Amino acid sequence: MHIIQEKLIKLMQEQNVSGLTLREIGRRIGEPDSPQKIKHHLGQLAKRGLVRFDNKRKTIERVQSGKVGVGNLISIPILGSANCGEAVIFADEHTEGYMRISQKILGSHAKRAKDLFAVRAVGESMNRANVFNDTIDEGDYVIIDKSRNDPKNHEYVLSVIDGMANIKKFILDEGNNQIILISESSKNFAPIYIHADDFDRCLINGTVVKVMKQPDELSSMRNASACDILKDLGHQSKEEYEHYKNL
Repeated sequence: MHIIQEKLIKLMQEQNVSGLTLREIGRRIGEPDSPQKIKHHLGQLAKRGLVRFDNKRKTIERVQSGKVGVGNLISIPILGSANCGEAVIFADEHTEGYMRISQKILGSHAKRAKDLFAVRAVGESMNRANVFNDTIDEGDYVIIDKSRNDPKNHEYVLSVIDGMANIKKFILDEGNNQIILISESSKNFAPIYIHADDFDRCLINGTVVKVMKQPDELSSMRNASACDILKDLGHQSKEEYEHYKNL
């Protein structure tokens, strides 16, 4: 995040900037002569869902986690990616943006909206998971309940091990006095074995409560392309049609 955007976020945490001119806002963050620069960075924050403008009420406000907005939409912070890059402390100052989700989609989890955050799944380490009948594929948003950092057996968790954020299935192996974090994948990823005495060194940031799937636009594009190819091929027998259709 740009340093000016960080200053704007901090300013809006500390005071109400509604009604202030761009020059006045700039003056309060040490940029008194750059109103257009302030306008640009406020616009960038708005695109990322970090601030909200209300032209009717002439207000500028920082979006708050779990706050219910228009149409019963709840704002959930997006705090980076799992299985990719250095892990961060999951706190508001590291928010990349906000996802807005209907309360009905969240169901009972909407009651704990302030404890929810989202991460983007990266890689294929959980593409055979079964999170309430959903897999976790690259690009999906995985919603985590940070208040549930003491997971039950066979639940899915967001863990931080060796500085890396990972989504894994939590297995309690009481017979061997160990905890196993496993990948459920079409590829061969080795499990992570942790002795019970060492578990306090493994940070559990919360339990997975929902997966927001990405639309399968690629599949639709493939189907459309296949139809075009079949048309170009002209008249075919049923056997030929099925052959080319399934290529």
